[in-house]
Amino acid sequence: MKKIIPFKKDIKFDNNLYEVTSISLEHNLHKDNTSIIGNFIISGEYRATETSANTIPFSHSLPFTIEIDDKYDINNSIIDINDFYYEIIDSKYLSVNIEVKIDKIEEILIPELVNEPEEVVIEDNNIYNEDIKLRCIEDEEEKIEETPSIFNNIDSKDTFVNYRVYIVRDGDNLDSIMTDYQVTKEELEEYNDINNIKIGDKIIIPYVKNQ
Repeated sequence: MKKIIPFKKDIKFDNNLYEVTSISLEHNLHKDNTSIIGNFIISGEYRATETSANTIPFSHSLPFTIEIDDKYDINNSIIDINDFYYEIIDSKYLSVNIEVKIDKIEEILIPELVNEPEEVVIEDNNIYNEDIKLRCIEDEEEKIEETPSIFNNIDSKDTFVNYRVYIVRDGDNLDSIMTDYQVTKEELEEYNDINNIKIGDKIIIPYVKNQ
């Protein structure tokens, strides 16, 4: 990864600044943990007026510091000057524009945290989760090995080849479940303990798939 960082500075001259006859840029930028620090050294010669025969030398040190986000590793990065240009403003200021190039920046990859599913605890028969309110009927075929805790009573030789998993909600009773899903008490007893059904329980409802 490469980043270009712009830097601008207006250098004020004590004398009149008519023309820059020569200019150079040096730097001692270096890495310091998550920072790039150092100085730019701008030096050269200029003429104060159009008719001046002599040139005047100048040199200015410009401090530079930039913090790099800690999600980036700059230990192996290379620092260089990407571009440099200047202009004279009001015969008094030398405006310098420098682009610093930081190459071979590495992004530190942080594994995403996976949130554990929130457990729904029902403490009162009148309080239930919205998912339960919607009945959460799963009409897809269930694989026995994936949910052994609720399919332990299923015999692989049963006539019923498909199963619904129904989550009991407030207001349900055994009769209403049997009516809604056209299943008998005996059929439910083959797969469930129906003596103490409460909100949040998962009930296996067998059915014959239409041919």
